[in-house]
Amino acid sequence: MSVYRVLDKLEAYVHEGTWLPAGYRILSEERLIELVEKIRASLPEEVGRAKIIAKDHERMLRAAQEKAQAIVDEAASKHEVLLDDNEIVQRARTTADVVLREAEERARDVREGADRYAADVLSEMESRLAGALGAVRKGRDVLEKPKQVPDQPLADAAAKSKRAAFDLQTASDETAALESV
Repeated sequence: MSVYRVLDKLEAYVHEGTWLPAGYRILSEERLIELVEKIRASLPEEVGRAKIIAKDHERMLRAAQEKAQAIVDEAASKHEVLLDDNEIVQRARTTADVVLREAEERARDVREGADRYAADVLSEMESRLAGALGAVRKGRDVLEKPKQVPDQPLADAAAKSKRAAFDLQTASDETAALESV
């Protein structure tokens, strides 16, 4: 089960909770913990995607190295053919060195780019998951606060209810953004 599906279930469960005065809902702590554990169980799938990115990086690096080796081998064979003519031999060596350097630079650039991409993807994923986890913790904190008889005006209670709805919408938007990654 994907993290997104579990987060959708968590959101739906929060919306299904029994309403209390002052904008609070009654939710089962056991069910909330179960959903958080499912999220954790789903995380290795996301980490697996990062490994695939790393494998592609290694594959591209190997291909660049093979191409560089093929270029070096070709230069060596040309070197033997043109050995009699010293000027041509010098040009071939220079060209081979330049091509080898360029291939090594390209391989290094590909490796660095893949590393940066993987780091960016993991950082973005971590940030979004941290936001979603923060929303879950905030909800749990609200549920764990002792219930008090509201001695504030009705307008204050309505403002808090609107704020809670806004927070839930923000968490929903973050979930939707995670699904698009």
